[in-house]
Amino acid sequence: MNLKRLTLILLLTGLSPAISRVSAQTPAKQRIVSINGTVSEILAGIGLEEHIVGVDVTSTYPASLKNKPKIGHNRNLSAEGILALQPDVVTGLASDLKPELASQLKSAGVKLILFNQELTPAGTKKLIREVSNAFGNKAKGEVLVKKLDQDLAAAARISNAAAKPKVLFIYARGTGTMMVAGQHTPLEKMIQLAGGQNAVKGFSDFKPLTPESLVQANPDVILLFSSGMQSLGGPSGLLDVQGINQTKAGKAKRFVTMDGELLTGFGPRLGLAIAELAQKLRS
Repeated sequence: MNLKRLTLILLLTGLSPAISRVSAQTPAKQRIVSINGTVSEILAGIGLEEHIVGVDVTSTYPASLKNKPKIGHNRNLSAEGILALQPDVVTGLASDLKPELASQLKSAGVKLILFNQELTPAGTKKLIREVSNAFGNKAKGEVLVKKLDQDLAAAARISNAAAKPKVLFIYARGTGTMMVAGQHTPLEKMIQLAGGQNAVKGFSDFKPLTPESLVQANPDVILLFSSGMQSLGGPSGLLDVQGINQTKAGKAKRFVTMDGELLTGFGPRLGLAIAELAQKLRS
């Protein structure tokens, strides 16, 4: 079995330690397409932003990444759009790349460097180290990890300081698309890290918001992406949603918004995200 075929098999089976060993020889100064916002942020943080020639739409930090050519959302990528940028390397999370797309890119001679993400502080540090090692910038990766440790310590002083409010996350794209985050979601993990508790239980992933579920959950705080609140027309639009004004959060107008990529990215800014959410939950 040749090295390229072995690499593809390891990528598709999610064996990230093996991936790191195979890809560690990758020169940093290549044309890189990143299909994941968190990975893009890490690459920029270790000094490789100038080598990024294309990104997916979740790559929004640092803001300068918004000027890079876009390949679409990582859930709906095409080989044509990626190959048009003539990349040497395509990188991101293994979960972002469908097997058939991986095969097409491999056949075109593109190197794949994919990682697994664990949505914990330890998992974030692991991802930073794997990305920096794979792209030959181990020392700069350790600088990011050190800063993350400092931010996490500062966040813990806020998140551990008070009782645990019940928080309901609502994903909104106008009133026609409203979902609530259940258990084992990145939103629940962030709420818990910030010292809160998910207001809903009994289901995983997301499910449609209903007035009945709102009243039953009766959250102390309602959390949305900033873009989601904007899609509703602001707090007044959220209050117009049936059932909101019957909750503790609605009566007190305790609505919290955050940037979506910061809130769910689990990247180098994780400590800052936890601190921001913890502070907002208690304000």
